[in-house]
Amino acid sequence: MMEAINREAYGAAADKLAEFSAGADAQRISAVADETLSVADLLRREPRLRRALADPSRHADDRAELISSILSGKVSDDTVGLLAALAGGRWSGPGALLDGAERLGVDALLAGADRAGDLADVEDELFRFGQVVSGDPRLAGALADATAPAEARSELIGNLLKGKVKTATLRLAQLAVAGFGGRGFDASLSRLVELAAARRDRSVAYVTSAVALTDAEEERLAAKLQQLYGRGVSLKIDVDPRIIGGMRVKVGSDLYDGTVARRLAEARTALAK
Repeated sequence: MMEAINREAYGAAADKLAEFSAGADAQRISAVADETLSVADLLRREPRLRRALADPSRHADDRAELISSILSGKVSDDTVGLLAALAGGRWSGPGALLDGAERLGVDALLAGADRAGDLADVEDELFRFGQVVSGDPRLAGALADATAPAEARSELIGNLLKGKVKTATLRLAQLAVAGFGGRGFDASLSRLVELAAARRDRSVAYVTSAVALTDAEEERLAAKLQQLYGRGVSLKIDVDPRIIGGMRVKVGSDLYDGTVARRLAEARTALAK
């Protein structure tokens, strides 16, 4: 979770992105997203620049002018405006500013996908890719290997996904392998799925079931969760026979475990006492 000071700092840039996205087409929004993520990469490589842009002793206008002077003529005016708004915020530190720049690029990517009508597909493709990776230990190990160059792992994802998923999905998956927000690959991918769902005003429910659910069962479960949480719920279902029966549902920090495996484990624990 963002600290309060960083949420406030991000707010001005987020508002500017919303205003820009409302009047731009999908291609233009996506171009700004790519430029914003490229600037985030620059900030990652240049710690002195990060420190200067997050320096609380500098006036907000000075920080905004600094990033504008560096970027003008190299990226679009729309991107300059977004990052100037970001740099003008009061951040808790250089790392938080970097996270903010990366988040701004992600939100722009999702806005572009939304404008193109692809957002639900992007959300689902990210989740399905995560399932593919978790089901292949060699692939999971290769993507999670922090000793391997990030460029090589990003290229691997490109080879796997290019032409098979939406462009935004590919870009977000590559961001996940780079460690979005300082997270590991799995956590990054899950967070990106949740951000895509949140843009559709939905929570994500990770459901593990011993057998595939029917359409009617999915609808009933979604309706119950929507009633419980007061908003739409996007079901992400994984079939795992190892739980024997029942299902496990995780929404945010809430976990509902009605699996036979859990009940057997509890029984074994009780008998051992």
